[in-house]
Amino acid sequence: MQSADNLRVTAHARSLATDLYRLTSTFPASERYGLTSQMRRAAVSIGSNISEGCGRTGDRELVRFLHIALGSASELEFQILISGDLGLLTEKQSAQLTASTVQLKRMLASLIKALRKSIQGQSSYP
Repeated sequence: MQSADNLRVTAHARSLATDLYRLTSTFPASERYGLTSQMRRAAVSIGSNISEGCGRTGDRELVRFLHIALGSASELEFQILISGDLGLLTEKQSAQLTASTVQLKRMLASLIKALRKSIQGQSSYP
C-alpha cells in the first residue's frame, strides 16, 4: 500500500480540481447540472482514483485505478474544450486548464509505465 500524499501526481490532480471548481463557479446556473457537474465529477474522480488505487493491496490494482484516473482526465479535457467553445471559459482559462490536464495525463502515463515495469520485474522472480 502506497500513500497518495507522497505522489506528485496527487498534488497536481488536487490543484487541477481546485482550479476547476473555482472557474466553474462562474458558469451560468443553467449549467449547474450539465457541464459544471460533469467537469467537477471528472476532476474529483482523477484524484479519488489515484487515492483509492494507493489504498489497495498491490501495484496491479494501483495501475487499474490509475487507468480509470487517466480516463477521467481525458473526459475532463474534452469538457474543457466544449466549455471554451460555448464561451463559458475564456481562451486563456481553457488553455491553462487544458495544459494542466495534459500534464496530469502525462504524469499518470509515466507512473503507469513505471509500475508496469516494476510488476514485470517482480514476476520474473519466484
